[in-house]
Amino acid sequence: MNMKPLQTFLAALLLTSVAAQGGLYTRYSGSNPLVGNDINIGITDGNPTGISDVIHVSGVASVIESVSVLINVTGGFNGDLYAYLSYNGVLVPLLNRVGTGTGDAVQMLFGYATAGFNNVRLSDAGSLNIHGVATPSSSPTTYLPDGASSLSSITGNPNGDWTIFFSDMAGGGGTPPSTLVSWSLDITAVPEPANVALGIFGGVFALIVTFRSARVRALLRGWQVAASRWVDAV
Repeated sequence: MNMKPLQTFLAALLLTSVAAQGGLYTRYSGSNPLVGNDINIGITDGNPTGISDVIHVSGVASVIESVSVLINVTGGFNGDLYAYLSYNGVLVPLLNRVGTGTGDAVQMLFGYATAGFNNVRLSDAGSLNIHGVATPSSSPTTYLPDGASSLSSITGNPNGDWTIFFSDMAGGGGTPPSTLVSWSLDITAVPEPANVALGIFGGVFALIVTFRSARVRALLRGWQVAASRWVDAV
């Protein structure tokens, strides 16, 4: 069954509007305003006080769909490190002394003695839990955050301060000690439902006005032609 012209236009507009509101992929990198993404902050050996760094996000009119974290750490012992991502009151552990509780007696207590997380991505879409990986690789492999913690617990609008924290929980771990070289966030955000609805409504209203105006103009033209023909016939 064929649709009327107005119905056809409205259906097309609705489909276009919904398609246009798909995932908005945005990447936020770097935090230290002096050195950008190359942070190079030393993580003091055997000091649970640790270090932190902040990425500030602003001007995003959308809500979080997913978050992943890319870390680049060198030196030290991976099994000594504890790390978390914090945003808007939600704290998600990323590393929790990887390797502890596994392997031989020494590894079970102290974790992996390997060094470095070279551009390692942590995401809820990861295929392996980072806790059981002695030497993690970079892309395309993605890892689940340590301890089965979930980045999906971070919700809402992404604007604000995102904080990463690292500490070395055991002394005497590796030379040189661990260094947080860089880190970044990958945030997939989508428009808020209210904004989508308003956008669609506005487009539909504008189309209705345009369509009706076109019908009025066509009707006036029809009257004008009929009047001209009547005058010619008199």
